[in-house]
Amino acid sequence: MRGRWLAAQRKVRELKMVGRALASTAHPVLAQIIPMRFCNLSCAYCNEYDKVSEPVPVEEMYRRIDHLGRLGTAMIGISGGEPLTHPGLDDIIRRMRRTGAIAGMITNGYLLNVERIERLNRAGLDHMQISIDNLEPDEISKKSLKVLDKKLQMLAEYAEFHVNINSVVGGGFKNPNDAMVIGKRALELGFESTIGIIHDGDGQLKPLNEDEARVYFEMNNRRKTNYSRFDYFQEAIAKGEPNDWRCRAGSRYLYICEDGLVHYCSQQRGYPGVPLAEYTTEDVKREFLTAKSCAPNCTIGCVHRISHIDHWRGAQTSTVSPGERGAEAPVLVNIQIAD
Repeated sequence: MRGRWLAAQRKVRELKMVGRALASTAHPVLAQIIPMRFCNLSCAYCNEYDKVSEPVPVEEMYRRIDHLGRLGTAMIGISGGEPLTHPGLDDIIRRMRRTGAIAGMITNGYLLNVERIERLNRAGLDHMQISIDNLEPDEISKKSLKVLDKKLQMLAEYAEFHVNINSVVGGGFKNPNDAMVIGKRALELGFESTIGIIHDGDGQLKPLNEDEARVYFEMNNRRKTNYSRFDYFQEAIAKGEPNDWRCRAGSRYLYICEDGLVHYCSQQRGYPGVPLAEYTTEDVKREFLTAKSCAPNCTIGCVHRISHIDHWRGAQTSTVSPGERGAEAPVLVNIQIAD
């Protein structure tokens, strides 16, 4: 009964979030914030972790979250690195909820246990995503169903937050059919199930081979779940074709690195590279109208899904080229950053 009541409350908050996003384009819908770059795993395809970084101090995370609240951010998602290695994670989630935002987290799931799940319940976590890459751990990824299935059973029994299991194709994984097994297991346990396509090192299109594409389309034709309804962009990616869309990174979607800088996304760090404390509503409005040259071949799902809210409005009237590696970064905001 408690779980159903919390799910109903969460649904009401999400509907309010969508209504507000449709009414106004002057605030971020989703910000992804990094409390630490360190990760306990070393997946070969990942470029978003290291083995030396210290966690961002909790007080500094409070300040950054409050700045996101100042901008009116509707959802705040924690990723990394591995968020569960941050000693102050529960307090960070509580601070996110205090701003009125929906609180989410992406984790590899390795450090979950019953006590940790119950702490996340008490902290007020709304959403958790776990990416599972294969059935057996290998040199590409340790995020396997064999290792994580017991963790998933714990979540099914104890979690009061929404859980999404994301399986993947592409990226050199040995058996694309693993994604089918992972997706089926997620649904058996009562979770949402999505499938992602691994991008190259710059977040750009890496077409699927024949077997990978077959698995993707088979999974895509299953019963639709909440998140997968907004994955239409992946059909072009699976076919090796560009997408014609309006990327709202820097506006409706913000990526906040461990140094507290705003970037377009995890794969375009350095653009605009502005301290969150100095980011304003005017910056949000400007980036809403700014087209990014990397957009046609982009595979970053969270940006695509959030941008979908505004696909029908707001023609983009200026252009930047963050994908041109080695080129001098465009001056996107009138802020001087000290060396």
